[in-house]
Order: sequence, then structure tokens, then C-alpha cells
Amino acid sequence: MSALIVAESSFGNTLAISHAIARGLGRATTPYAATIASPREIGTTIPAYVDLLIVGAPTHNLSMPKPATRAQATTKGAVGQTGGGVREWIEHLDARPGLRVVTFDTSIKSGFAPSSASKSAARALKKRGFRDVVRGHSFWVTGLTGPLLDGEDDRADAWGALLAAKTPDNQ
Repeated sequence: MSALIVAESSFGNTLAISHAIARGLGRATTPYAATIASPREIGTTIPAYVDLLIVGAPTHNLSMPKPATRAQATTKGAVGQTGGGVREWIEHLDARPGLRVVTFDTSIKSGFAPSSASKSAARALKKRGFRDVVRGHSFWVTGLTGPLLDGEDDRADAWGALLAAKTPDNQ
């Protein structure tokens, strides 16, 4: 089985979660070979060999990053903010209606948040024609630039293993 993790990361936290998810996918009973890439590295067509697409981004203003929020993040030390991110990638992505897709995000842990990057990404992917889309977890950071809260790396690893366990053959 093959998974593609497409992640936009401002301060490295979303990328760290991507690596933890990939570890979990790889150690599962039904392991996945996971590839991690930024939206700028992936074309508009998901390769046919991909069985599971995982899309992640940091939450900016309760949604996926936009050019303006990326620019704000850059003034606070974010790197890799040139070009488009997950939002723009999804807007041009060719749908594979039968592909299993799961989203995740990194967010500052606070009280009730009505939306997140994972929620808006799931909605955008469905709008593009993907049918089997699940809004996944939010992984918590301590502040705007991070770091991850203690235990989030382990939680992402466990979640990756859980995603691998939910293959079409054993759901």
C-alpha cells in the first residue's frame, strides 16, 4: 500500500507531524510506504499507485493558509512560504473520486474553534470531486511558531498506524 502525505508547513510543526504519521503508517500491521511532499513538489494529478492521500496544513485564521497569512507568518520567521500552498494546490487538483483522503492540521490549542485547516481542506477536496474524504485530527502547538505540545508526535504516530489499519480490506 502507498500513501502520499502532502503538507504545507510554516514553522516545521506540520512537517514534523507528517513524519510522525509516516512512521505510524510504516509500522502498522498492513504497512504503507509513505512519501512526504510539499504542495509545490506535487503536480495536479495524484499518481495512480497512491492508495491513501493525506493532506495537512497549519491553521491560519481558522482555515488553510492564504497568501496574506503566509506573508504574516514570514514576518514572524516562517520559512518556505514562496509560491502556493495546500489551498492553491487543491484548487487545481484533478479529482480521483475513489481515492481515500484524510486531512489534518496543526493548531494552537485553545477553547472552541469553529473551523480549522483540516476542516476547510476536507471541504475543498470534496468540492473538487473527491468522494471519500475524512476530516482528520488537529495536532496542537504551544503558540504561533510552536513547538508541538508534548505527546503530539506520539499521537500522530499512533494515528498513522490507525489510518493504515483502516484499509479497504478490513474496514
